[in-house]
Amino acid sequence: MPNDVAWPEKLREFHNHHFDSTIWNDFPFRNDDIVISTYAKSGTTWLQQIIAQLLFPGCEGMEVAEMSPWMDLRIPPKEVKLPEVEAQTHRRFMKTHLPVDALVYSPLAKYIYIGRDGRDVVWSMYNHHANANDIWYGALNDTPGRVGPPIEKPVDDVRLYFQEWLENDGYPWWPYWENIHSWWEIRQLPNVLFLHFADMKADMGREMRRVAGFLDISIDEEKWPQMMEYCSFQYMKANATKSVPLGGAFWDAGAEVFIHKGQNGRWRDILAAEDSRAYEDRAQKELGAECAHWLANGGITN
Repeated sequence: MPNDVAWPEKLREFHNHHFDSTIWNDFPFRNDDIVISTYAKSGTTWLQQIIAQLLFPGCEGMEVAEMSPWMDLRIPPKEVKLPEVEAQTHRRFMKTHLPVDALVYSPLAKYIYIGRDGRDVVWSMYNHHANANDIWYGALNDTPGRVGPPIEKPVDDVRLYFQEWLENDGYPWWPYWENIHSWWEIRQLPNVLFLHFADMKADMGREMRRVAGFLDISIDEEKWPQMMEYCSFQYMKANATKSVPLGGAFWDAGAEVFIHKGQNGRWRDILAAEDSRAYEDRAQKELGAECAHWLANGGITN
């Protein structure tokens, strides 16, 4: 990596019912680590599956959720999680949902950020939230270490859920705009790759090859058809217990609820025109025209 790069610095900690950002303070990076970053519900699990296939071409039945932990999720606590990740012998690929300034950012690692239109994000999050069971609420709300209020059950109306999320910047999860903006600001760093959910949907093979090139991984062309199959939505839905934390125990309907539809635009028939205008106006205000356009439409940025 270049020596004259102004690398991001950690400026704050971030805590809530999900997060404990302090785990990064004690995390020893390796020089080939991979960090997958998203706001959430933007293709994180999909990219974890893709990277698993790039590292282990054509391998079926991998426990990807265990191989690729959510580092800043406060469950299990860092005293448990850090030794588990340190013991991993394969090339590590972890995920985070933090904004850049709440991370310890390492020049040793490679970072892949995935964006998705916030309206699509909310539709996916609502399904995730509305189907969560008492085990999920107990883990997030009742285990030691929670900072701030608990996460409550959602309203029984996805449009109202979206309006609350927009008006209160990510409620009841975490702030949306600062996450997008913080990563957009560092997109030109030499160890950052930007992806977009819409681009992955349009041409998964192309995006997989972009990821492989960024990570300096050679494609095994003989196994490429298997790799494509194992990264397809249909395969992941049918084998969701391998990709979802605790095999889907947090949802009574099982892991398949977590990997729900993989579609964009489901909000179009439900949101009123004024709802979408409010979202689009907010995106322009918070992100600027270029980033807001990318977030809504995708397109290769680096």
